[in-house]
Amino acid sequence: MNNHAAPPSAPPRRTRRIVLAGLAILGLASVAFAVRRPLMMSAPQCMAGRWHGCYDTENGVLLMMLVGLPFAALVVWALARRRRAVGGTSTWRMSLAEVGMVYGTVPFVWMTMMPGPGAGIVPGRMSLIPLRDLLTMGPIGIGGNLLIFAALGFFAPMRFAALASVPRILALGAGCSVLVETAQYVLRLDRVSSVDDVLVNAAGAALAGLASRPWWRTTTEAPSDRPSPAPAPAPAPAPAS
Repeated sequence: MNNHAAPPSAPPRRTRRIVLAGLAILGLASVAFAVRRPLMMSAPQCMAGRWHGCYDTENGVLLMMLVGLPFAALVVWALARRRRAVGGTSTWRMSLAEVGMVYGTVPFVWMTMMPGPGAGIVPGRMSLIPLRDLLTMGPIGIGGNLLIFAALGFFAPMRFAALASVPRILALGAGCSVLVETAQYVLRLDRVSSVDDVLVNAAGAALAGLASRPWWRTTTEAPSDRPSPAPAPAPAPAPAS
């Protein structure tokens, strides 16, 4: 007689999705509550549809990013439903990854490309000595740089199996950061193109990638959420003559 107890069954996928969605909503609500005062400073301009004071300020961009979350969730649902209709696999994960890495990256890149007061007048500036600017960034500057490509690092390996490794995520974050810093210098946006920004941006992408590691896409895809059809019965043997 076998006295070993059976291992507990894994929680259903639906339950895990509900728990993850609840944690995400709770985290976003906590962030929104913590920064509610500076965000509401841009609310009148944003609600009136004014560009100045809304989309050219960091507070305004973050506010509109939070306001647009229901629309982003609707896009995820529509993509997942379309994939499920054609019999795709990992419908929710793939759809969430596609929307998440775009919606969570574009607003932060937009903020880094906002011109300063001397844009177009002062020449481009560069800082190529590592760790020299890191001490002057401060907690807010470091946190902001960590977040710029965090969504890309979190969702990209969930969507693309070729990116499912920490060195590749690190290289992806560094490459995207180099493009942004180069654009700041070439366009003369009155910003300092710093190698420390590249290092912190890449580190943020890698750390976010590690957080999403349980959901990385691999070459062997998980089965579809839809039940697979039962195999056809074998033909009956022909009667003996």
